[in-house]
Amino acid sequence: MKKSGKKSRRSVKKTVAKQQSIQSQQDKKDRKAKKIEAQPLPHLDKPGHENPLRPAPQYAAPDYRGSGKLAGMSALITGGDSGIGRSVAILFAREGANVAICYLDEHADARKTCELIEAEGAKSLAISGDVQDLKFCAHSVQQVVQQFGGLNILVNNAAFQEHAASLADLTPDRVAQTFGTNLYGYLHMSQSALPYLSAGDCIINTGSVTGLRGSAHLLDYSATKGAIHAFTKSLALNLVDQGIRVNAVAPGPVWTPLNPADLSGDALARFGSDTHLGRAAQPEEISPAYVFLAAPSCSRYITGLVLPITGDIEG
Repeated sequence: MKKSGKKSRRSVKKTVAKQQSIQSQQDKKDRKAKKIEAQPLPHLDKPGHENPLRPAPQYAAPDYRGSGKLAGMSALITGGDSGIGRSVAILFAREGANVAICYLDEHADARKTCELIEAEGAKSLAISGDVQDLKFCAHSVQQVVQQFGGLNILVNNAAFQEHAASLADLTPDRVAQTFGTNLYGYLHMSQSALPYLSAGDCIINTGSVTGLRGSAHLLDYSATKGAIHAFTKSLALNLVDQGIRVNAVAPGPVWTPLNPADLSGDALARFGSDTHLGRAAQPEEISPAYVFLAAPSCSRYITGLVLPITGDIEG
C-alpha cells in the first residue's frame, strides 16, 4: 500500500471529520424526531468500514469463473476498499487485470481488498486520499501508470450519502460534501485518467436508482446520481471518436457500508424490502456488470449506457 503525503493525510482527516459532523447533526435530528430506535442495527461512523458490518456483505462471487477477459489490462477503482468497489476489484483481478483502488481512510478494508486482489494472481495498489482534490486524482493516476505500466479501465465509484427529512436540512457543507465526492470526484478522476486512456479503453461510472427515479430523503445524493448519468452519456459522446467507451451502472439498494453509515433501526432493517425481489442486493450480484462493461469482448459496441440493476421489473 502506498502512503500518502502529509498534505493528503491532512485533507483526508478534514474530510472524514466533515462527514462525521454531518452524520452527527442528522442523527441528533432523527433522535429528536424519534426516528432512531433504542436498539438499532449497526449504525456505522462515516465514511463506513466493512469489517464491523453484520451480516457481512457478500463480495467474493465464488460461482463466478474468470476467463481472461481483462488479461494484460490495468484498472483504477475509486471507493474500491469495500462494497461494490471491492467486489469489482476481485472480479477484475479474476479476469486478469492488475487493480488499484483509491479510498479515504478505511485502511484495514483497503488492505483486505489488496489481499483479495493478489489472491487472484494480480498486482494490487491502494492509495489513500480525497477524490474531491484534483491534485490527488492526478497523483493517483500517475502512481497507477508507474506501478502497472498503463491504465485501461477507470471505475468512478466513491460516494457520500446522508439522508435528510427536508430541503431545509441541506446545509452548504452537506451539499458541498455530496457534490464534491459524487460528481466533482468523477470529473476530476476522469480528467486525470483521460491522457492515459486509448482506443478500446473505458470509463465506468456508478450511478444509482435514485438518479433514475429520485428519492424523497436523498435530495442531494439523487441529484448527483442523475448528474452522473447525464455526465456518462455526454462524455461517451465526447470520447466516441477516440474509441474510449463510457458507461454507467445504476444499482438499486445494495448491502454495503454506505447505507449502515446513513440509516439505522427500522429503516435499516427494511432496507431493500420495497423492491420486487424483496431484498437488497449483495455486492457480488452487481459487480459482474462492471466486468461486462469493461471487457471489449463483451461490450465493444456499447457506450453511453446507464445499466439499471435495481431488483425491480423495469418498464
